Amino acid sequence: MTDPARHPADPGQAQSAAFEGVAGKRVLLLVPPVTYRATDFVLAANRLQLDMIIGSDGALPLGGNPVVRVDPDDLQGNASRVLNEVGDVDAVVAVDAQMLPLAARLAAELGLAHNAVDAITAAADKTQQRRLWDEFGVPQPTFRVLDHDADADAIRAAARAVVFPCIAKPVSLSGSRGVLRAEDEAGLDSAIAEIRGILREAQREGEPVLLEEYVPGWELSIDGLLFDGALAVMAIFDKPDTPEGPTFEETLLVTPSRLPESTLAAATCIAERAARALGLRQGPIHAELRIDARAGTARPVMLELAARSIGGLCSRSLRFAAGMSLEMMILLNALGAPVEASASAEAAGVLMLPVERAGVLERIEGQADARAVPGVTGLSITIPLGQNVRPLPWGDRYLGFIFARGGDPEGVERALRAARTRLRVHIA
Repeated sequence: MTDPARHPADPGQAQSAAFEGVAGKRVLLLVPPVTYRATDFVLAANRLQLDMIIGSDGALPLGGNPVVRVDPDDLQGNASRVLNEVGDVDAVVAVDAQMLPLAARLAAELGLAHNAVDAITAAADKTQQRRLWDEFGVPQPTFRVLDHDADADAIRAAARAVVFPCIAKPVSLSGSRGVLRAEDEAGLDSAIAEIRGILREAQREGEPVLLEEYVPGWELSIDGLLFDGALAVMAIFDKPDTPEGPTFEETLLVTPSRLPESTLAAATCIAERAARALGLRQGPIHAELRIDARAGTARPVMLELAARSIGGLCSRSLRFAAGMSLEMMILLNALGAPVEASASAEAAGVLMLPVERAGVLERIEGQADARAVPGVTGLSITIPLGQNVRPLPWGDRYLGFIFARGGDPEGVERALRAARTRLRVHIA
């Protein structure tokens, strides 16, 4: 973990110095055609006064910045072509997971600090994660990997190894899509059949399915930035509504965590070890852990780790010294500028609005009432009216996000819950 002694005593002053030192730097921002995150990164780059080029395979021009066409599936062909078009840049930043391999390849070609493409690939594949963590002794659930054509006997043998209840999940999908809990053999057969259907729809037929033991206990997420393999924690979110299944939608995220400092320190160390085991050295990570309730002591266990920052619009709940956003911190990290994770003294949180039934989103009433709840700082509905929506495990989007700030985590949680009760979602 990052040693505070190596950083200036006044983090606000350090942030301001870093802020001023990057103005005019050239950054290639890789943007997928569909993402929540592009606008926040563009705003962050503008605040830092960066000279920004957008690389995309379908996104509209953002903020009038020049755009170069990229194909994230053609690493070799794109690397030379994009570099010829763009020229030298000071950093390459991927807005979302789809662009991470291309960002790593381009940064390597330019001699910039970067993660290896193999590390990015391992972080995106839950099977590779589990195997590497097993090799490096990172605490995690017992697991087995089921090939795409695993028969009933193979499924039963895997289930005996991990015991019931267990979790079945695709190895490449994110946002809890396709993640299901099974209580017995019949439930597991049904879950695997459903996951295979989801994979067919996602055009990932043929991928294996990961089977792992269910770990009961409090869940938290850690967002941080890697500096040559050392982890600087940006935020630790509690999940007061830790899901227990059969699906695993996330709702409440609140920071700072209410867990004991010793538990948080252990969880942070494990997250750093997990990132290193995957080969990650640079940039943002988002780690998911549970505090195993069966162990008799507060033992953190790794669930998943992504080589990106927290998803959706959740980063909008965070503010750092000098009013900096998480996206600004990520850009500074990519440029090699020092950053200090001195978050606001206020507690903060976000409530993700899950899709509760399939159908057409007709309207969401009570939005003004929800915004008027004391402590609520924002409400963003991210799915346009008239669109078809589906709940997990098939769905891959939330209806929107509610944000709140306050003097303590408990107050923030109460505000978010109160705002949620003001909303009336109508799905035909």
